[in-house]
Amino acid sequence: MRKRVRAGERDAFAELYDQYAGPVHRHALWLTGDWTTAEDIMSETFLAAWRARERLRPDEGSLRPWLLGIATHKAENTRRGLRRRLAFLARQRQPPLVADFAPEVAGRIDDARRLHAVQASLDRLKRHEREVLTLCVWSGLDYQQTAEALGVPVGTVRSRLSRARAKLARFADEAAAQGRAEERAEKRAGKRPENGEPRAARGEMTGEAALAALPVREETA
Repeated sequence: MRKRVRAGERDAFAELYDQYAGPVHRHALWLTGDWTTAEDIMSETFLAAWRARERLRPDEGSLRPWLLGIATHKAENTRRGLRRRLAFLARQRQPPLVADFAPEVAGRIDDARRLHAVQASLDRLKRHEREVLTLCVWSGLDYQQTAEALGVPVGTVRSRLSRARAKLARFADEAAAQGRAEERAEKRAGKRPENGEPRAARGEMTGEAALAALPVREETA
């Protein structure tokens, strides 16, 4: 497929899209935390890939690292643009808030909560650590493929991933300790959760860091 894409065969590029649109979208979603933004990045990634097809190396190999590398750069550009827009809006006069009464699907809400939680923890990592983590852990690339996607040495990938894993594990431990401390404080005060439902069992990982660290811990267990 690589040679056909490089030669500009549209049927080959259609096959490329069918095969990798899903992984590219998921990777963009982990990096941005927004479904719509991820869809835009996916479209931009394949447009950029089509324009850059002639620069593909002729050697055989999966095109997945190449596409995810493009998506990584597109996501970072999007994040920078978003930070600039948020900074601009923060300086503007805020309009009154209007309640949104649109019905939401329960599963969608839960997915959004988890995605936001994971994104919050990933944002605590340095950009290079976040990129390596999403490529290796969630997108399933090996060290060599991740190095190819990011244009860095394999040793750099290993060191960045090691730091990212250590930080997320520490975030999860901190969240779990905080959750247990809050539970003990509430028991001493004789309080129960407002919804009347029991809390998670003592020692269970809680909080956004736990959600982000879960796949990392599963992989290294």
